[in-house]
Amino acid sequence: MENTVVLSQRLKAVAGLVTAGSRAADIGCDHGYVSVWLVQNGICPHVIAMDVNRGPLRRAQQTIEDCGAEEYIETRLSDGAQKLGEGEADSLILAGMGGRLMLRILSESRPVTQAMAEWILQPQSEIGLVRRTMRQQGCRIVEEDMVEEDGKFYSMFRVTPGNGIPEADTAERICPSSGKDCGEYEETLWTEAADRYGGLLLQRKHPVLKHCLERERKNLEEILKRLDTAARQRGVTDRNLQRRRELMREQEVLAYALSCMEEQER
Repeated sequence: MENTVVLSQRLKAVAGLVTAGSRAADIGCDHGYVSVWLVQNGICPHVIAMDVNRGPLRRAQQTIEDCGAEEYIETRLSDGAQKLGEGEADSLILAGMGGRLMLRILSESRPVTQAMAEWILQPQSEIGLVRRTMRQQGCRIVEEDMVEEDGKFYSMFRVTPGNGIPEADTAERICPSSGKDCGEYEETLWTEAADRYGGLLLQRKHPVLKHCLERERKNLEEILKRLDTAARQRGVTDRNLQRRRELMREQEVLAYALSCMEEQER
């Protein structure tokens, strides 16, 4: 191949979750960098690069041509996975888009997406919603990573599609962070923390996540201070009280997540 693609830290982490030997479908491919990188690095023998807009798809086609990868990558104009046939790809890549859009794509093309071996997801927003939906639909997050790039934090994970039925609760509650018995309250805290921050990242004490949590703790403290100042100056309202309750719960889940990571350090 002629030119070598160099990925950003975020996109390299996304591409690194794709299982070697998979045929991939890169939805929302933009410039096609991930598609070309997967081929150039011997990860995927074939990639279908797809985008809903002609402009990005043309840019992807140019990237593919410049890198001499036409034999291995085909492009399709498609809204989500609508132009993808069942069994054409093993690995689905959804990166750099909003969480709700990601869930819509997975849902609208369910026969196609459910037939795949894995989904590589990197939501730009509502990450907790995506993780929670995966859990509620019986999907499993089997690998996860997190990077910091240009002052922003990005989470990405590999998902094994489920059957739409959440896993049944076990009679004995074991806290995944400590491996010890836990009560219903702690189990609820763990579930919220795992949805919000990533269960595997918490269990592995991921250093980028720890930095993210510490920054979020400072941000929450600052928001609460401003909220309390506003309440003193303008009086307490129902909206103010509701917002404060929401922030306090976020603080509680955040403190629990930090304690999980600190527990592993001891």
